[in-house]
Amino acid sequence: MDGNSELADFLRSRRARITPEQVGLPAGGRARRVPGLRRDEVARLAGVSTEYYTRLEQGRSGRPSPEVVAALAGALRLDAVEREHLEDLLGRPGRQVSAAPQRVRPGLHLMLQTLEHVPAFVLGRRTDVLAANRLAREVLTDFDALPATQRNLARYYLLDPTARDKVGDWERIAAETVAILRLEAGRYPNDRRLAELVGELTLRCPEFTTWWSDHKVLRRTHGSKSYLHPEVGELHFAYESFQPPGDQGQTLCVYNVEPGSPTADALRLLASWTATPAG
Repeated sequence: MDGNSELADFLRSRRARITPEQVGLPAGGRARRVPGLRRDEVARLAGVSTEYYTRLEQGRSGRPSPEVVAALAGALRLDAVEREHLEDLLGRPGRQVSAAPQRVRPGLHLMLQTLEHVPAFVLGRRTDVLAANRLAREVLTDFDALPATQRNLARYYLLDPTARDKVGDWERIAAETVAILRLEAGRYPNDRRLAELVGELTLRCPEFTTWWSDHKVLRRTHGSKSYLHPEVGELHFAYESFQPPGDQGQTLCVYNVEPGSPTADALRLLASWTATPAG
């Protein structure tokens, strides 16, 4: 992925969403050829010259100081995740991606099985599904039955034909997943497998190009999701995602349910149906 092009497109997309009125600048009398702020207006807000900002947006200015990055983030009203993405694109040393497959340590595998009353799974880089417990495979899809190269949450959401009907609010969840991939692309610009995944999604998912071009970035930590299961109906979850200590690049996702809720009852039913017979 072309780092200079990514940086230019990200900065343009961020300034395009801000009007002069929002940041206390006069709109001016001349017609605007671009939506949002112009380069000179961003430069003025960040306290740098227009020439410097133009070179920065074109990837020709070298590595800016932390103070300039902070000023740009403030001028463009970036949130914490967007600022981190900006720092990646501006040339923070890219994280190296090991060629070896990611592995889930035995203790984390055991935790997944201990969480037998709710869906839980472990994601690696590029939303690869590294491990999933029984209810996660039942509620989403049986990742263990897929070839290893296809065990990926983004591939499931965007390419599995059943996901559009099974995943509640599919468009929002799919777009958020693309934003997570966009954040990964800035962090690991030389990840060949991520580039291949983006290429596949571009060709096979009609909506992907629009979402990817938005340059939205997201780190999912918690929220809500729902699924329509063919046998037990609607399931509603409050999920929590966090990085296990000592497992860089891995995320544990747990789908919690309200005790005594219809979803909790439905999960108990699913668990009884899919339980492995003793002996």
